[in-house]
Amino acid sequence: MQVIPSINASSFEAVEESVGKAKKFLPRTTGWLHFDIGDGVFSSIKTWNEPTEFKKLKLGSLKSEVHLMVEDPEVVTKAWLDAGAKRLIVHLEEIKSLEIISDLCQQYKADLMIAINPETIVENLLPYLDEIKYFQILGVTPGKAGQQFQKEVLEKIEFLREQAPNVKIEVDGGVDLETAKLIKIAGADMIVSASYVFNNADPKKAYNQLKAI
Repeated sequence: MQVIPSINASSFEAVEESVGKAKKFLPRTTGWLHFDIGDGVFSSIKTWNEPTEFKKLKLGSLKSEVHLMVEDPEVVTKAWLDAGAKRLIVHLEEIKSLEIISDLCQQYKADLMIAINPETIVENLLPYLDEIKYFQILGVTPGKAGQQFQKEVLEKIEFLREQAPNVKIEVDGGVDLETAKLIKIAGADMIVSASYVFNNADPKKAYNQLKAI
């Protein structure tokens, strides 16, 4: 599985600090960073969410995926693509016009991923399997990092993998050494981890432990 460290922070300074740590252990040409963007409405908390500051992070060759845990993602899609996001993650629960978001992602040559919350019926993703290559299944409710993984989502991963062998499945939320193994067995391709990596005394070691799975 691909391991993507996640930054879930309330201030730009905290985001910068985590990016600095990640630069020390992520592969320079193939590494990805995940940024949680919460509006405090769709998500339970409000995180740093200023696309105008995004370029100040100086990610270099590191690629970024931006997880829009927000109402009306269509309104902010262009701003994050302008800022340099290489992959946008939008929630099925909030999408009003997939065409608008998809057209913008194609224009900016960025990937588009559709996410669902733990309680959302996974069958709701079936109509999109022919046009979308990336899907995310959240293992926790959108909000703060450090929540406990909801193991019932493992069945959702298994179902989606059976229905769509060729899509990429990402799992985000509550990912640690124990849950990552279960997620891999269920059929996921990518895992996203915030607390396990950045709250560790040695983030590089935590990242490599997840990669070793």
